[in-house]
Amino acid sequence: MTTVTTAGGRHPHVAVEGWNADEAVEQLYATHYNRLVRLSVLLVRDVETAEEVVQDCFVAMHGRWRTLREPDKALAYLRQTVVNRSRSVLRHRGVQSRHSPDVPPDLPGADEATVARERRRQVLDALQQLPRRQREVLALRYYLDLDEAGIAETLGISRGAVKSHASRGAAALRTLLEPS
Repeated sequence: MTTVTTAGGRHPHVAVEGWNADEAVEQLYATHYNRLVRLSVLLVRDVETAEEVVQDCFVAMHGRWRTLREPDKALAYLRQTVVNRSRSVLRHRGVQSRHSPDVPPDLPGADEATVARERRRQVLDALQQLPRRQREVLALRYYLDLDEAGIAETLGISRGAVKSHASRGAAALRTLLEPS
C-alpha cells in the first residue's frame, strides 16, 4: 500500500493490478470502506442506508472484477458506483414519498424534553465526580467516538491505560447513576 497526496490531503492507495478479485476487493474494503460510507452518508443522510449502498458496491465490484479494463482505477469505479447507487436510493425515496400515505409522527410526551434534560444533567454531574483521567477517557470515547488508539494518542498514555480508565470510569459512572 502506498500513500497518494491529492488536493484533499494524503490518502492510502491500494495497488490492485494483477490481484485476484478476493485480494483486491479485500484490500480496497479495508482501506476505503469508511470513506466511501461517509461519502454516501453525505448523499443519502442515513448511515444504515449508506452502509448498504457501499456494501452493495463492493459486492458488485467483486462480481465484475475480471471485466475491469483498468484495475488500478478500481477506487474511482467504486466512488462513482457509490454516488450512482446513492442517487438511486434518493430517487426511490422520492417515488415512495409521492405514493405513500402520510403517517402522523409519533409525538414525544409532554415531559420527554424535561426528562432528557434531567438525565443529561445527572450524567454530567456524575462525570464530574470521576477522576480527571477517567472523565477524559470516557468523554473522548463516547462523545468524540475515538477508538483506544486515538484516545491513547490524544492523552499521551498507553492503550492498556485507556482500557483501564474506561473500564473503571464506566463502572463508577454506572454506580453513580443507579437509582437510589
